[in-house]
Amino acid sequence: MPEWIYILLLTLMAGLAMPVGGWLATIDRIRPNWLDEELRHSITAFGGGALLSAIALVLVPEGIEPFSVLISAVLFLSGGVLFMLIDIYLYKHKSAAGQLVAMLSDFIPESIALGASLALGKGSSLLLACLIAMQNLPEGFNAFRELKESGRLSDRKILLLFLLLALSGPLAGLVAYFWLAHFAAFISATMLVAAGGILYAVFQDIAPQVKLDRHWAPPLGAVMGFVLGLIGFMLMH
Repeated sequence: MPEWIYILLLTLMAGLAMPVGGWLATIDRIRPNWLDEELRHSITAFGGGALLSAIALVLVPEGIEPFSVLISAVLFLSGGVLFMLIDIYLYKHKSAAGQLVAMLSDFIPESIALGASLALGKGSSLLLACLIAMQNLPEGFNAFRELKESGRLSDRKILLLFLLLALSGPLAGLVAYFWLAHFAAFISATMLVAAGGILYAVFQDIAPQVKLDRHWAPPLGAVMGFVLGLIGFMLMH
């Protein structure tokens, strides 16, 4: 199979986790109030664990390779600052598009890293695709619920938007494979910036939503998400 088709399939698989997560959010007849409470918090925590595993096992280890400690630290910190500025902008301009922008802000950089890792002959492309899918699933779930609560879009239109967003991953991955992979330092910098931004997002948006009074499953979801990423990492190595 040509590598570019492999990239297309991996990034498409990772992106389709968003509409799948959105579709899961439409199932609200499991048990009264359960979807809005424990399940939603558990899925949020799982996504946080998956994001942390992507940072610790893929983005940071590969991103720091060509850089000194100082440059690595600056790039990582700049990612956190960049995502903070995006967060501030979205807060000041509340709209239905805000959650879509938030999902794309980590999906596209990670898709770029996926395409570049395969072009550079690294063995982390499958692992990274799985991690992206793991985080896109709960992000799609939570984004669907928030967009639905805004009352501006129907279920069908939200899922259609998620399908369109899923196509941005293959596009970013192919651009990285055919062009950006020639600039290895740029790809590594992108990984570090994305890692810093994702870490900011975890503690700004995800971790505060995990705790639920008199329920202990949600924090365990973060552990399970990270363990799943760890298992994938160990199997690949």
